[in-house]
Amino acid sequence: MHDGPRLRFTDGSGRPLEVELSPEKQRVTIGRSAQADISLTWDNEVSRLHATIEWMGTHWTIVDDGLSRNGTFVNTDRLTGRRRLHAGDRIRIGGVVLTYHEFNLTRDEETRLAASTAPTMRSLTETQRSVLIALCRPYKHGAAFASPAANQQIAAELFLSVDAIKTHLRALFTKFGVEDLPQNQKRVRLAELALQNGIISERDL
Repeated sequence: MHDGPRLRFTDGSGRPLEVELSPEKQRVTIGRSAQADISLTWDNEVSRLHATIEWMGTHWTIVDDGLSRNGTFVNTDRLTGRRRLHAGDRIRIGGVVLTYHEFNLTRDEETRLAASTAPTMRSLTETQRSVLIALCRPYKHGAAFASPAANQQIAAELFLSVDAIKTHLRALFTKFGVEDLPQNQKRVRLAELALQNGIISERDL
C-alpha cells in the first residue's frame, strides 16, 4: 500500500486530525472559513483564506501570497510567496501547527529516520535535557522569530563551561540525527525536534 503525503494537526479540542494530500486535488486551502479544505474555525488568528498547499508536478509547496493578516511560518521562517515542503516541516498558522509527513521512504529508511530523529526522554542524561531546555528557552510562548540560545547563554544558565556545552550539543546532534546538517541549521533543527517530539514542552521553558 502506498501512503501518500499528509498533514497532521490537532483541532481546537486537542483531537489529532490528518489530511491526506493527493495530486488528484492539486490545491488545498487552509483558513478560518468553513469553506476552506482545512478549516481552522476555532482560531481567531487565522485569516479566512490563510494559505494554500499546492502540487507542483513533482512536489508539494505551501503558498501565502500576502493572503493572511498574521503570516504563515514554516519551521521558524516567515513564509514569503511559495516554498517547497519537506518531510518533518512544521507549518504554523495562527496558533495551529501542522506537520508535513511523507511516506514514500522505504520501510528501512523510515525506521532509521524515526530512530535517529526521535530519541526518548529516557535516552537523554539529566544534563543533556537541561542543555536542551536552555537551548529551546527563546521559543517560550511560541515566539516565531526566536533563535536557539547561544552556547554562552546556555553555559551561564547551567554554570558549565562553553566547551562542556559544545560536547553535550555534539552528543545531542548525533542522538537527534542532525549531525550532518550545515552548522548554522543544526541548533535550530535540534530545538525544533525536541519541541516537536514533546521531549521539551512549553512548561519546561
